[in-house]
Amino acid sequence: MSSRIGISCLQEAKRVAIFGGTHGNEMSGITLVNMWTQNSAEIERNGLVVKPFISNPRAVEKCTRYIDTDLNRAFTPENLSTPEVEGLPYEVQRAKEINRMFGPKGSSNAYDVIFDLHNTTSNMGSTLILESSTDLFNLQMVHYIKKAMAPHTCSVLLNEHPQLKYSTTRSVAKHPIGEYKVLGYSTGVEFPPCTVDVFRVQERMDYPRDTNGNITAMVHPHLQDCDWEPLNRGDPMFLTFDGRTILYEGANTVYPTFINEAAYYEKQQAFMTTCREILAANAIRKAFK
Repeated sequence: MSSRIGISCLQEAKRVAIFGGTHGNEMSGITLVNMWTQNSAEIERNGLVVKPFISNPRAVEKCTRYIDTDLNRAFTPENLSTPEVEGLPYEVQRAKEINRMFGPKGSSNAYDVIFDLHNTTSNMGSTLILESSTDLFNLQMVHYIKKAMAPHTCSVLLNEHPQLKYSTTRSVAKHPIGEYKVLGYSTGVEFPPCTVDVFRVQERMDYPRDTNGNITAMVHPHLQDCDWEPLNRGDPMFLTFDGRTILYEGANTVYPTFINEAAYYEKQQAFMTTCREILAANAIRKAFK
């Protein structure tokens, strides 16, 4: 990347992949990828290679989240460098295959962009997930998508938390984007400075549990389905199975998301807390050789 008079010059994106079925029971991405595999006219752009791709076909076939382990957590350096031996978990094998096809992760040969399409049982609406607050390409792309979707809303979740950030399927690309229910991109060559409202991941909140690890409460009805809405000190957070309300005791207002996501029971997560921020991005233009 180079910079001229306040404009950052970025290499043109030439290869884009659209993943569906990273989780085999999340049907929106699976349906779209299958449709675009049959007829790609809707996603074709001049000068751009766009590849729709089913990332976890065995899980899709069984309509289950995964076979052996979560593919969306499998792209660790350890997994990607492990030798090909008999008995590797299926999703580790698949991660290595995807890394060969669309990476290698962290290299100049990797695909420019991977859109990874997901569904959630939470009431998040259309959501984009960023993994970096300094990736000007992605910030500008997110700003473009949000404008294109107006007047419909599209929240942006930023996860840079060192303990809560995970090794996603899309992280193979130079510019990874996680998407819940949305998709769009532009063919423009220059974009002015912009700002993006984001919700930055802060903390994972687990359900109350007994000494044996069993859940003893549910998300309080006043919090259920209130993704992205403020949770203030003293607000109801959980309702125990014997009828006692547990209040939020944090010092600052937070904005919960992934509230009561069904797939996260196994990850001991009732919801994530976030704080609101505004990120600024420089103007960008295509770097000319």
